[in-house]
Amino acid sequence: GGGSGSREAVERLVREHPVVVFMKGSPAQPLCGFSNAVVQILRLHGVEDYRAHDVLQDPDLRQGIKDYSNWPTIPQVYLNGEFVGGCDILLQMHQNGDLVEELKKLGIRSALLDAEKDQEKK
Repeated sequence: GGGSGSREAVERLVREHPVVVFMKGSPAQPLCGFSNAVVQILRLHGVEDYRAHDVLQDPDLRQGIKDYSNWPTIPQVYLNGEFVGGCDILLQMHQNGDLVEELKKLGIRSALLDAEKDQEKK
């Protein structure tokens, strides 16, 4: 199948950018709390440049991404084409510092590193 929910189509989407989020709504207007949380976490790290796909606009994609990742819920976060997880996993990575490291591998410097520096000066 070559529809938007096909494995090939989903594969293309997750690889089109280092940071890809499948969510309900858009980063400017998330339509569920978990999608909003993912947007907020990325914002905390200063990650503004990422691809967000609104699954509510595309039922095929909504199902296709769940099949692709074998993960039953939205939002889903991909870093460098690899499925990372949903809101809870991203939050965990945010809290234990893994997200800073993962972003670093993508050549993205987390804004939190600079925020910590500012604190040390005071």
